[in-house]
Amino acid sequence: MNIIIPMAGMGKRMRPHTITTPKPLVPIAGKPMVHRIVEDIANTTDQSIQEIAFIISRSFGQEAENSLKEVAARFGAVGKIFYQDEPKGTAHAIYCAAECLQGNILVAFADTLFKATFSLDTEKDAIIWTQRVEDPSAFGVVELDNNGLITGFAEKPKEFVSDLAIIGVYYFKDGDYLKREIEYVIDNDIKHGGEYGITDVMKNMLAKGTPFYTGEVEEWLDCGNKDATLYTLSRILELKQNSEQLKHPSATIENSVIIEPCFVGEGVVLKNAVIGPYVSMENNSNAENCVIKNSIIGQYSSVKNSVIKNSLLGNYINCQSKEDELSLGDYSFIL
Repeated sequence: MNIIIPMAGMGKRMRPHTITTPKPLVPIAGKPMVHRIVEDIANTTDQSIQEIAFIISRSFGQEAENSLKEVAARFGAVGKIFYQDEPKGTAHAIYCAAECLQGNILVAFADTLFKATFSLDTEKDAIIWTQRVEDPSAFGVVELDNNGLITGFAEKPKEFVSDLAIIGVYYFKDGDYLKREIEYVIDNDIKHGGEYGITDVMKNMLAKGTPFYTGEVEEWLDCGNKDATLYTLSRILELKQNSEQLKHPSATIENSVIIEPCFVGEGVVLKNAVIGPYVSMENNSNAENCVIKNSIIGQYSSVKNSVIKNSLLGNYINCQSKEDELSLGDYSFIL
């Protein structure tokens, strides 16, 4: 199986954090977001993962590319980097990795984390993962027949047609077929909103008789902005507290209290601090004489003499004498 992860977007809603760090590489309890996406996918199948194609912007830089290849290697796969130089839509993004579109294909857009206990049925021709939502008008949704097969798609419907929102994870049994259908959409300049969309590709496949099935996830976690990311952190910590090592043995903890669940990374130093619940102290960060709740403190960042909550601090931050909700990009200081 090959995995395709389009992730060339600039992550504007996550600024200032995405100015220096691509959104999929923002850590969530010690692991980059994209690592957790691949991990979620790998847990759904017993198939070996051969290649993971990351479709990125050239602005990501060599360090980010090396990091992505390391993520793939952790799952025994070959990581390949492809560039989407212009934002031409979701189908175009997938097609940027055309050489990887062969055999079983799983496509996952890089801002999608999910909780699921299903097993992927690779014999099905196509699967679209969904979750029931209260307000379908804000999402693309699928329409079903009485047998549970997809009969159509609706984008942000004003009138109710379905409450099954598409979360951005898709399976295709035949990657070559998917590639040909994307080529058809691009060659015939089939666009919506000026972009080549994966929904138009799937509509054509559906019209040709390809059976599309749905797979429901138990929980769909978004990392589109600061508050959504912090909520996702809280859920990841709750879900992983019994299956992952959330406190690294190298951490130094002096006269401090950790209110679980929290993540305390490698080289972290806590002195006279109270952290938690729902705090992620990323590698080599430190907190002294402070209280921190529901926050992510980035690598090599320092928080002293402060009381902060609902905060997202990037890497190499110096925060002192502050009581507030903060959102600080890398290399910032607040005194």
